[in-house]
Amino acid sequence: MAGPGDPPEGTPEGVPGGGDDDYRSVVFDESFIRAARLQEFSAQERLTDRAPAVRDRSPWGHRRGHRQVILLVVLITLAFSTAVYLGVRSPYPAATEHDPDPLRSAVLPLAPRGSVPGAAPDTLFENSPAAGFKVGADGVSLPVARRTGSFTDSQVLAALDAAKEYIVRSSLDPEVLTGGTVRPVRLLVDPLQQEQFDRSMEDPADDGRHTASGWLVRFDPAEVALADPGVRVRGSLAVTEAGPDQLQVTGDHTFVYALRPADTGRAGESGGGDERASLFTVRRETRFRFDRGDLRDHRIEVVQSQVHAGPMSCSADTARYLRPLLAGERADKGGPAETDPFAPGRSTSAVCGVLADEAQPELPRGSR
Repeated sequence: MAGPGDPPEGTPEGVPGGGDDDYRSVVFDESFIRAARLQEFSAQERLTDRAPAVRDRSPWGHRRGHRQVILLVVLITLAFSTAVYLGVRSPYPAATEHDPDPLRSAVLPLAPRGSVPGAAPDTLFENSPAAGFKVGADGVSLPVARRTGSFTDSQVLAALDAAKEYIVRSSLDPEVLTGGTVRPVRLLVDPLQQEQFDRSMEDPADDGRHTASGWLVRFDPAEVALADPGVRVRGSLAVTEAGPDQLQVTGDHTFVYALRPADTGRAGESGGGDERASLFTVRRETRFRFDRGDLRDHRIEVVQSQVHAGPMSCSADTARYLRPLLAGERADKGGPAETDPFAPGRSTSAVCGVLADEAQPELPRGSR
C-alpha cells in the first residue's frame, strides 16, 4: 500500500525504499507527474509576461466556473419568470371603470298649514324636533367600514369618506348655501357628470336631470340669509355592493337651517313685518356609486337625489334655489306648479306635500 509520500500507483519495483531518506521514497515517474495538481510553466512560457509561475491542472477548475455561471443564469431566469407570473396572476382584481349614469333628482316642497313660527335661533332649535341633533359635520357620522366581497376595508372607508365630504360641502358649506360658489361641490363630481352639473347650475330646469337643488342645497342670497351658521344634522350612511366592480353608498340625512330675511325690504312686502329667524328643514336621500377609478382619484358619482324641503309653497320654483317661507309667512293658496302634458320634452315633476305640524317648533307663548 502506498504511503503518504509514495506515488499514486505505489513505489516502482526494483527501487529501494528507505524510511530514513525522504528523497529516496519520492519517484518522479509518469504516474506521479500526471497526478500533480500544479504544473510549472516551461522555460519558453516563463519568458512571456505571465504573473503566476504555475498553472492549475485540476480537472474541476474550469468545470466549476462553468457550473457557477450556469447556476447563476438559471437562478436569474427563475426569478424573472416568477416576477412575470405574479404580475400576470395578480391576486388583486384589475381596476374596472364604468361611465356614470346621469343624476336623477326630485324636489318635494312641504307646505305649512299656518304661518311659519319665528323666534331667536336658539329658542327655535330648543323647541323643535332638532333639539338633539348634532351641529355641522359632526352630524354626518360614518359607520364602521367592513370589507365586502370585492372591496377591502380601506376601499369601503374611502367611499364613505368621499360621500361624507360631498354631503358636507353640498349641504353645510356657508358659501355654497348662500349661492356664493359651487366649486367645492363640483370638484368632487365625476368628470363625466360635470357637464350635467354645469348645466344644472347655469341653466337649471325642473326636469329631473338639471335641477340645481338635486345637486346641492342653496338659497337665493337676495332673499335669504343664515341666522345661525350652525346647521343641525342627523342621518346615516350605508354601504352595499352594486356589483363586483362598484360600491354604492346611500345617505339619508335631515338638515335644519335657521334663516332670516336677507334685508328688511322683503319682510315689509310680505306684510308680516317679522324679522325673527325661522327654521327650514331639508331631508336629503342621496345615492352614490364608486368604481375603483373613483376610489383611486377621490371622485364621486351622484346617481340619485330625493329632497323633501319645507316650509315652502307648493308653487315655488326650486330648479335654481330652494325658496323657504320665513317667519310669519304663509304658503300660497294655489297648489303645485302647473304641468302641461302636451309640452314637448320631459314633463316636470310637479308634486307637493303638507308639512306636519309636529315638524314645526312648538314655541312657548311668550316667545311668539
